[in-house]
Amino acid sequence: MAGLFISFEGIDGSGKSTQARLLAEALRALGHDVTLTREPGGSPGAEEIRRLVLEGAADRWSAETEILLFTAARRDHVEKTIRPALARGDVVISDRFADSTRIFQGITRGDLSATVDTLHDLMIGLEPDLTLLFDLDPAEGLARATARAGAEMRFEDMGLAFQTRARSGFLALAERHSRFRVIDGARAPQVVAADTLALATAALGGH
Repeated sequence: MAGLFISFEGIDGSGKSTQARLLAEALRALGHDVTLTREPGGSPGAEEIRRLVLEGAADRWSAETEILLFTAARRDHVEKTIRPALARGDVVISDRFADSTRIFQGITRGDLSATVDTLHDLMIGLEPDLTLLFDLDPAEGLARATARAGAEMRFEDMGLAFQTRARSGFLALAERHSRFRVIDGARAPQVVAADTLALATAALGGH
């Protein structure tokens, strides 16, 4: 049986990482085999690239260089983790996937959407079955993200205007693709988790 691929998207601080973990736990409790993964990362090679793109100064890389780095990480992630898990029949839950590159590199610092899409078609060729977009006011998201400050802060350090453009981009993307479901991330985590589980189980029922 083919598996189901669910991606979690949203601006920094939207709660998607917490919700991805909670959904994985809930589906496992229901008897599903689940692979919980993340981007950038999710395979040994991609985790090495993760450190390059998420740590250091905000201006460390140009958007064009980032697109190449993220695509390289995603290619390894798909080869080593996602496709094998789907072939086993797992539910694959990925904290970010290609839509993050479409937004964070494709539109927030210029119009590089065509470059992102061309590389994706050439090197990745895979889209999620379901994408859950956790929507949140950018100021609240940035406050949440900076409160958990660590080494991986390059994109948070780009500031509120960057996060605001990213949110608008995600919402516009959701309007164009039927695989998206938008979830209000400002509510209590357990309420958000209930909505997330309902959407995932509905997708599993129709798969």
